[in-house]
Amino acid sequence: MNRRPFRSCGATAALSVALLLSSCTSGAVGVRGTAGSGSAGDPLFPALGNGGYQVRHYGLDLDYDVKKKHLDATAEITAEATKDLRSFQLDLQGLRVSDVRVDGKDAAFSRKGHKLIVRPAEGLRKGSEFRTRVNYGGTPQELKDPDGSREGWVKTADGAFVSGEPAGSMTWFPGNNHPDDKATYDFTITVPKGYTAVANGDLRSEKVSGGRATFKWHNGQPMASYLATAGIGRFDVSRSRTPDGLPLYVAVDPAEAKASRKPLERLPEIVKWESGLFGPYPFSSAGAIVDHTPARITWVALESQTKPVYAGAPDTETVVHEMAHQWFGDSVTPKTWKDTWLNEGFATYAEWLWEEREGGKTPQQQFDALYKDDTDASRWDFPPGNPGTPKNVTETPVYERGAMLLQQLRNAVGDKTFFKILKEWPAKYRYSNADSKEFIAFCQARTNVDLTELFDEWLYGKGKPEKVY
Repeated sequence: MNRRPFRSCGATAALSVALLLSSCTSGAVGVRGTAGSGSAGDPLFPALGNGGYQVRHYGLDLDYDVKKKHLDATAEITAEATKDLRSFQLDLQGLRVSDVRVDGKDAAFSRKGHKLIVRPAEGLRKGSEFRTRVNYGGTPQELKDPDGSREGWVKTADGAFVSGEPAGSMTWFPGNNHPDDKATYDFTITVPKGYTAVANGDLRSEKVSGGRATFKWHNGQPMASYLATAGIGRFDVSRSRTPDGLPLYVAVDPAEAKASRKPLERLPEIVKWESGLFGPYPFSSAGAIVDHTPARITWVALESQTKPVYAGAPDTETVVHEMAHQWFGDSVTPKTWKDTWLNEGFATYAEWLWEEREGGKTPQQQFDALYKDDTDASRWDFPPGNPGTPKNVTETPVYERGAMLLQQLRNAVGDKTFFKILKEWPAKYRYSNADSKEFIAFCQARTNVDLTELFDEWLYGKGKPEKVY
């Protein structure tokens, strides 16, 4: 995400105290197993996600009436039980649920806040795969984040676009809404004729019938729920391939087309350059969604998997930032929101490397300027490895001090080892989750230099670190 200062990276139900407190429920009497937890155990967002199962695949069938702003939808969720369950929970904010079936049988369900509590007709055995079908609909709403920004299903003048960080996916589909539960996705999105529906992954088919257009998208690599997106509008669509054959799908609101043209023309170049730094591009396609957003949207972009969402025309540096996230954040995803710096620090550092490539400041010069700058002390407000509160997940230290830490790491281990880390880290944890502890161990295993003090000061230390490497 790009919520940096100066350019700032997003229900109107509030993402309030209710979202930050864990939920609970009781299961059906007489059914063997336990009640699935209403928390994934996130230290910053304890009510996001659920326990007792891991999702393998989402099949989302969405029919959106742009004029009425109404969504009719079905979610087919394939999951594996990680314990014996008599009930389990899904995250869904608002929207009316008409029925739920588990493995083809009607299931009892109830609602509590943003939790949909499901009680299957029969208990679920640990290790078993089960399929849940949820029919639902209504007018999707936005969420207001702890930092004051808005995310979720955002209505625009000609449709809608989606931002899911950290909680917005639950405004348009039920799921296990936590980064640590990644799954593959299929999207079938039906919209009025003349509109385009864009989602993650590869476009499998596009069909117009009876005044309606249906787009089918397949995302075959594991994806965290906050990275799922659906853009609906009267887009100008460009399809092409990079010189290496990677399919590109770019959808731009006509109002943003002129300002977007030059930065997006550099997308193939950016993908090639970042592939040289970070290893092979991790997905089967790439692209962008650029929308003309309402004034209430104050953030810049979100790194939605394969197709970053831009809230207005991006500049080239923002494209570099969001595409770097395809490696750092999308392919390798933090286990909890506490380690968001593993996304934003790397993406910000990619911007620094790009600026040097374009003849601007070197990363060391970027570091020096920030370290010496006494006009903005916000970068020292908290350590990037311990944001402390939900609203800090997208604040300055996560971005700037995260990137500064990487420059200190580079100075400590040397360029050869550092650039090996930039490739080997996303290779080792490709399509999975990792945390700061694993990153520290990963770096330490590649050098004889003791990195304990460096990470203690720059990742976890309070205030401005005194030691510079």
